[in-house]
Amino acid sequence: MKRAILFDTETTGLDPLTGDRVIEIAALELVGDLPTGRHYHVLIDPEREIPEEASRVHGYTRAHLLGQRKFGEVVDEFLAFVGDDMLIAHNAPFDFGFVDTELARLRLPPLGTHRMIDTLDMARTRFPGLPNSLDALCRRFAIDLTERTTHNALLDCRLLAQVYVELMGGRQRGFELAVEAGGLAAVSYTLSRARAPRPIVPTDAELEAHRAFVSQMKDPVWLRG
Repeated sequence: MKRAILFDTETTGLDPLTGDRVIEIAALELVGDLPTGRHYHVLIDPEREIPEEASRVHGYTRAHLLGQRKFGEVVDEFLAFVGDDMLIAHNAPFDFGFVDTELARLRLPPLGTHRMIDTLDMARTRFPGLPNSLDALCRRFAIDLTERTTHNALLDCRLLAQVYVELMGGRQRGFELAVEAGGLAAVSYTLSRARAPRPIVPTDAELEAHRAFVSQMKDPVWLRG
């Protein structure tokens, strides 16, 4: 089955070209669009101060990140985890822009926009004119937001994984996700209650109306053979 990586970053600000840095990366492995249970998560020393307005968003201050590894010390394990698979993010150009800028500092190639899947674009296509932030989508799809007091990257990834399932077609009624011993989410079919068969039998009037409708068609399949 197809593997993809859903990921999110937290940063010191909004623009990597003015010196803002990545401070947190979280990534979840998906196989067949379902979480496998494997994830990657790391806090990073940005080697600079964190503005107060950024700390209000994600909850991290400079003191929280002192002693954490720098991006250059975690880049190999991050790239090994994501591999060459497609990369899913909400407002993906933002996350790609920050990671690509960090990679450029190390003279490493960018992630590559050909790998980008942007759930914000998907949501805007499906819900044009409506709010399509992660919070708004979680509320729209009845996904529990009680733990989201700040923009924690790992929690955001877990929420986005549920949103992504909905954007890809939604959870099917009667189906449940179960995690097998190996960690891969499997689909098991269960019926919440037994249902008695309910055959649909057309009335004589409905049959006559159908015959009249079919008689107006050229070579209708209902009259063949």
